[in-house]
Order: sequence, then C-alpha cells, then structure tokens
Amino acid sequence: MMDHIKQVAKRLRGLRDAIDLTVEEMAVQCGIGPETLALYESGTSDIPVSFLHQLATTYGVELTALLFGEEPKMHSYYITRAGRGVKVERTKAYSYQDIAAGFQHRIMAPFIVTVEPTESDSQITLNTHLGQEFNYILEGELEISIAGKVNVLYPGDSIMFDARRPHGLRAMGGKRVRLIAIIS
Repeated sequence: MMDHIKQVAKRLRGLRDAIDLTVEEMAVQCGIGPETLALYESGTSDIPVSFLHQLATTYGVELTALLFGEEPKMHSYYITRAGRGVKVERTKAYSYQDIAAGFQHRIMAPFIVTVEPTESDSQITLNTHLGQEFNYILEGELEISIAGKVNVLYPGDSIMFDARRPHGLRAMGGKRVRLIAIIS
C-alpha cells in the first residue's frame, strides 16, 4: 500500500516538474496549502483520489497515468468486466477499483469503493475537492458526513453532493460497505 503511494507521489512530483511549477504555485492552482502538497509529494501520506482527479483535470493529464503510470487507450468506449477494474488500496479502511481506467479524457471518474469497518469511536477523515460526487450504496450501511451533517445510507440509497464541502465515510454495524462513487 505505501509502495503504491510512493509511486503516485513520484508521478505527482514528475508532473509538477514537467510543467515547471513550484510547490507553492501548484498548491495555489489546486486550492490546497503548499505543506499539504509537499506531504503528498513526499510519499509518506495518503493522496486522496479526489485530489488526483482534480489535478488531472486541471493539468490535462489522465487520472490513470497518475494512479498507475499507464495512459488509457480507448476514446470511443471502454468495458470493464466484473471484478476487473484497476484496484488501488489507499488505507486499511478504503480501497478503490477504477472501473473506467482505460477511457481517455474522462470528465468523471467512476469507482467501486470498499470501506472496511473501523473502531466505532474513530474519527471520520474528512476530505474536500472541486466538483461533485455521487455515491450509490451496493452493500452495507454507510455513515456519511457532509459539512457537519451526518446521514446513514443503506443498499440502494444514493447521495449527490458538492464535494467542496468537507465529507467523509464510515462503515456501520461492523460490516464492510461497497459503493459506486462517481467524482466529477
């Protein structure tokens, strides 16, 4: 897991170097603090997929190239067969399966997200990014916090929200949650 984060961090630094920006300049353009960007580039901290999506959109690169070091090839359509999406394990609690990794010039990024249960008293890690996010619950009970408002979603429920608002997820009932997340 940490090895993957280090590889993504290396590609992030490489992108910044290739477009000849300082940490401060890129941070301002991405709406984060320079210390946060430096932490992401160090490879010692998890890099949110939503941030990478925003970065890819801002600089006209493919999200797949940042995540996996490979350029997508398809531009007309792309099929992902069941269970075959490209997987990213961010932390022990979260894993993402990119279900459109081979499609070029995406304006949205669809994932199957697995959220593992944690200690019931643990804090929800909040995230913000540009754009909107849509979540559809496939299995389990999901607690989602958006701008301080907490909701519980069940299989078949969905939510769409302004992703600039602080938001985070937690599995409920001691069972894992699987959901489809689409980030734009």
